[in-house]
Amino acid sequence: MRIAAPPFGAALEISRSSDMRALSLEIFDRSFAVTYLLEMVAVVIGLLGVAASFSAQTLARAKEFGMLRHIGVMRQQILAMLATEGGLLTMLGIVLGFVLGWSISLILVFIVNPQSFHWTMQLHFPWGWLMLIAGMMLVSAALTALLAGRQAVSGNVIRAVREDW
Repeated sequence: MRIAAPPFGAALEISRSSDMRALSLEIFDRSFAVTYLLEMVAVVIGLLGVAASFSAQTLARAKEFGMLRHIGVMRQQILAMLATEGGLLTMLGIVLGFVLGWSISLILVFIVNPQSFHWTMQLHFPWGWLMLIAGMMLVSAALTALLAGRQAVSGNVIRAVREDW
């Protein structure tokens, strides 16, 4: 006795589990490409926020910078001070970001995944990439603070402190 082929037999596809896994990982990687794009947009928005913050801060401190220049502090020293401030604030943000990101990843990998999806995964931190991006953010934020501060220290020293006389 011969079993009849089902009417939907042409639509069936038989695959190996390794092929299905490869296809799933490819789809997963494509979905994360959007995440990486959003990450880059967030970095640009963050740098714009740093620029706006330091621009406002340096404009508010124009008299302070004028007084420092009046007592002999050179323009380059004030710019170095602003770049250092930007770097230190960014370093604080990077450290907090690493601590919070590490904490969230532990919760997702070891609590949420097993409870919600009934599967686990290995935890791997790409330290090389993380350090490279952190360094790039640190340099970018310091340069952004430096560029934002150039306007505040470029004016006339006497005019900057005139209201305090």
